[in-house]
Amino acid sequence: MKKVCSRELRGRAKFYLTITYFIIEKKSRIFVFYSTTTIMLKINKYTLRELVVESATQFGPHLFVSLIREKPISYSGMIPVIRHLQEDLLRMGVKKGDRVALLGPNMPQWAMAYLAVVSMGAVVVPVMPEFTPGEIGQVLDHSESNVLIASRKQLDRLVANGLSLPEHRLLLEEVDTAPGIKGKEKPENLALLPAEVEEDDLAAVIYTSGTTGNSKGVMLTHRNIVFDAIRGYDIQPVGTEDTFLSILPLAHTYENTLGLILPILGGARIYYLDKPPTASVLVPAMKAVKPTCMLSVPLVIEKIYRNSVVPSLTKNAFMRALYQTTFFRKILHYLAGKKLYKTFGGKLVFFGIGGSKLDGTVERFLREARFPYAIGYGLTETSPLVAGGIGRKIAWQSTGPVIRDVEVKLEESQPGSGQGEILVRGDNVMKGYYRRPDLTKQVMTSDGWFRTGDLGLFDRKGNLHINGRIKNMILGANGKNIMPEDIESVINSYKNVLESLVIKQKGKLVALVHLNREEIEKRVQELLADARQSRKEAYRSVEEYIDYHLNELHKYVNARVNKFSRLQMVVYHPQPFEKTATHKIKRYLYS
Repeated sequence: MKKVCSRELRGRAKFYLTITYFIIEKKSRIFVFYSTTTIMLKINKYTLRELVVESATQFGPHLFVSLIREKPISYSGMIPVIRHLQEDLLRMGVKKGDRVALLGPNMPQWAMAYLAVVSMGAVVVPVMPEFTPGEIGQVLDHSESNVLIASRKQLDRLVANGLSLPEHRLLLEEVDTAPGIKGKEKPENLALLPAEVEEDDLAAVIYTSGTTGNSKGVMLTHRNIVFDAIRGYDIQPVGTEDTFLSILPLAHTYENTLGLILPILGGARIYYLDKPPTASVLVPAMKAVKPTCMLSVPLVIEKIYRNSVVPSLTKNAFMRALYQTTFFRKILHYLAGKKLYKTFGGKLVFFGIGGSKLDGTVERFLREARFPYAIGYGLTETSPLVAGGIGRKIAWQSTGPVIRDVEVKLEESQPGSGQGEILVRGDNVMKGYYRRPDLTKQVMTSDGWFRTGDLGLFDRKGNLHINGRIKNMILGANGKNIMPEDIESVINSYKNVLESLVIKQKGKLVALVHLNREEIEKRVQELLADARQSRKEAYRSVEEYIDYHLNELHKYVNARVNKFSRLQMVVYHPQPFEKTATHKIKRYLYS
């Protein structure tokens, strides 16, 4: 058993000061510097209420949240908005400990509603907008939510499906985001309603939509969330000059803790999109906002790499030949990285990637492109951050070191292997699963360790490497354990592969592969137009070329994996795989 333990540093009433200097010019022996200062919010109590009150005091006039191209809410301006929401909830009978469901897209009103609920001592139940009406109904019923705060579109969807909803409801679109500027507010109304909120009080119940199809309500306390946000700040300090562009659902712990609570610690501003983050929406938004910080999942940057970067670097035979050499590949990656950086607005200093493992080929591109990426590992049950680091400063394909004041150990199934299930203990670990003590007992040890269900190992420098989910492990014909994620990583490194899934069918190891059909069609047209190509080489149809492509892929993978991980079949999967909110494939739908 291997153990990494960091010492306890529970300091209160503190702030961090980070000063960074950049040399930007050298003229006539004169060096010109820019300096930026980031000061973390000074708090005496690890509660979200304390965070709201102190941030309004310290960062008052600074901008807090806004939709793109709309008037933002300032830190001091959020107080009357939250106060009015609390008064509405109070009239509905909401008291400390009551559950309030929150359902809708990312928008300032969502953030205000979340902060209003938790800062009055009630419990927020964020619901994924991607959930089906049936799943939402189960969440509302199981959480025993007294009130539903929802967008008009989501509420109409639930009513149309005949769901039984809480009696009391609020529409997000009707939340007044500027009640305090009308000149009619009394001084006492510019403060939150009185409430006693403690660090170990329940703050949120978050229902996960996992890859196994089992949704559980994770109970997170105020201490869990605030502690984890502060540890995120350790990795990337932010200040009042920083701008976040939010593209992941706020209902997920990853975006919630690190994309909402962490910015509050430094007084940063947050922008939300008014439409789903498709390329046609995201690119102009990044140009307008010029974000310094963004959070993402691997799929986003992997799609950019495979759909935009690789095609641009291999558009003809000459470029493809250059790209095969290490020297020219690095040069091309660096040039492509500069262009990509401009696409992201040209101000980015932190692009956090989490939710699942980043493909090795894509990470190599990010490193060679000098793109400012960072890697993190965690789960909803750990609020979520467990380990993380700035990409180019940590080991390739690792998630970096364990965050401060958190313990991690590996429970080895085979002594001496160096690999085992990751167990976590610290202030970021959940209180348990809501109304499911049986499930809580399965994952929590008597001395407070949480079993993640992930396999991992530590390298010599203390970087944590994730090797896949134990539940995903496949037992081979020879009794060997096979990690499908390892094989999928090899598959996804092959040209024109967008995503893949390795499963066991009738005793055979099978890969389902989704290809970039658009690029394949272009390649077929090139071959048909090339008079030098023989009929045998210029495939007469896309389907014929796909068959050839899969056959070559089969040989490519089996030449690069160990003997007992070799594929028996490679099958074309024409449609993208169904995914969770963090874009992980729902494996249970295909196995």
